[in-house]
Amino acid sequence: MEDFTYTISEEQKGERIDKALVTLEADWSRSQIQIWLKDGAVLVNGETAKPNYKVKLNDVITVTVPDVEPLDIEAEDLNLEIVYEDEDVLVVNKPRGMVVHPAPGHTSGTLVNGLMHQVTDLSGINGVLRPGIVHRIDKDTSGLLMVAKNDKAHVSLVDQLVKRTVTRKYTALVHGHIPHDKGTIDAPIGRDSRDRQSMAVIDKGKHAITHFRVIERFGNFTLVECRLETGRTHQIRVHMKYIGFPLAGDPKYGPKKTIEFNGQALHAGVVGFIHPRTEEYLEFEAPLPEEFKTLLEEMKTTVDSKEK
Repeated sequence: MEDFTYTISEEQKGERIDKALVTLEADWSRSQIQIWLKDGAVLVNGETAKPNYKVKLNDVITVTVPDVEPLDIEAEDLNLEIVYEDEDVLVVNKPRGMVVHPAPGHTSGTLVNGLMHQVTDLSGINGVLRPGIVHRIDKDTSGLLMVAKNDKAHVSLVDQLVKRTVTRKYTALVHGHIPHDKGTIDAPIGRDSRDRQSMAVIDKGKHAITHFRVIERFGNFTLVECRLETGRTHQIRVHMKYIGFPLAGDPKYGPKKTIEFNGQALHAGVVGFIHPRTEEYLEFEAPLPEEFKTLLEEMKTTVDSKEK
């Protein structure tokens, strides 16, 4: 741990403590400072500071910055496809079938194991099992993920997710013929009371919004683009089931008789965000995996043959 000490001047007096500290230490963000305040790592004149405290002239503020916990994960050469990387962030194209981070009983073969081999620095905010991980996608969902290489970048990307300014577009194949070309699903999502391993639309759930538009129709299936406004667990899978069009291949939320695809047909194809350092908007796109393309070709062939 390292202590940083500051004395409040005329310029800062009367400001909230988090805002004052951002002025005094440009490398910190208000979100990170608020975390330290909640953890009791910020003192004013030797006393633990409250998050809403307004600083006074000559206040002495001490911030104890915790050490980043050393990472104890085995690095593995998984040949990850990193589509963008700089000193602060990277974007990786996760393959289907890969878990994002280690968990008890599942400590190898994850995206994090691969990142540890290919990337020199990763943020430590989420601890030893999830270094650099800002958001997740399910094991059988392929596509793009943002990864933070330092804590400042991590806080910035999380802030953008909270403020809903991150662009996240997915391609999904769903059961059924969606008659309208686009729509918005605004329905709260929470833990399913009947199955604690699943999520569902429930009255007391967290606010969740998914926008969708139809790309192509294949008889009893529809290919859609889904844009997340919020990022709840299993959001697209739950929302599409809620409106009667569950994802094809989905073993948890789809019908028992579905396609053979070893999981839901869902691909995180586009991610866009404001760079934490340059403040430039960056957007990246990953094409559908070959197996997803093959599935769609088979669908099209089947439909065409029936129409002849």
